Amino acid sequence: MPDTDAGGFQERFYTSFDGLTLYARDYRPGEAASEGRLPVVCLPGLTRNTRDFHPLALLLSRDTTAARRVIALDSRGRGNSAWDENKANYNLAVEASDVVTACAALGVERAIFIGTSRGGLILHLIAATRPDLLEAIILNDIGPVIEPEGLARIRDYLNARRRPANWNDAADILNENHGASFTALGREDWREMARAIYRDTGGGPVADFDPAIAEALKSVDLSQPPPDLWGQFESLCRFPLMLIRGENTSLLSKETADEMARRHPNLIWHAAEGQGHAPLLHLSSIPAAIRAFLATCG
Repeated sequence: MPDTDAGGFQERFYTSFDGLTLYARDYRPGEAASEGRLPVVCLPGLTRNTRDFHPLALLLSRDTTAARRVIALDSRGRGNSAWDENKANYNLAVEASDVVTACAALGVERAIFIGTSRGGLILHLIAATRPDLLEAIILNDIGPVIEPEGLARIRDYLNARRRPANWNDAADILNENHGASFTALGREDWREMARAIYRDTGGGPVADFDPAIAEALKSVDLSQPPPDLWGQFESLCRFPLMLIRGENTSLLSKETADEMARRHPNLIWHAAEGQGHAPLLHLSSIPAAIRAFLATCG
């Protein structure tokens, strides 16, 4: 597993069960600084990557009083992980298996997991199949029921996207698509989001995921509600659980969040004001809320 150093983290490469080269960012504060604290493992959304977690990972790994190792994963077909020739492998079960492989490759026996959107769905499966890996969970704008309206919106903007001419254009496109639900973001936030979503190819910004992932959404029948994961959510109820929900999200309804809280009476619910799907975890009061939750964990 070759490693290379980068800004604030090590780049780690490992191999999936079927031979794909997968990628992680490993933010290590040092044994003394993080002694006695479990690491945090971050799983991104459908077409997102490790860069989404970079500001939060720096905050947590450089915390002067409670530093933790933070690992962020690129799912297959996203970011620096290899694209899969078998497009059917872009599914929750395979991606959950990749997370288990990553933990083994990176020496993680137990951790606190943060799952954004699809990453949170993966955690529903891991809770049911490999609960020994989990100490506590933070779900970022996701639950066991996905609203068809929110999924349709994701499908439409992913498949209607145009390639930006430059980085300013990339920020403008994101603002056009998401500005109504992300009223808390300023101009610099949109630029930062563009750097997280797009890859610099030398010829301008390009979306940093296998287009087959967005293409597959076209065949989803949204006239019927997607299958729910309430059965798997019951497995999550065994662990400390924090839910971050975007104030303007269209993917996670308040009714679903209320039911999650009913089934998990100790659930900690944090509202991301002025944000939609999925909230940026390094903005406003969210980092402080995450640090407070982590302080109650191992």
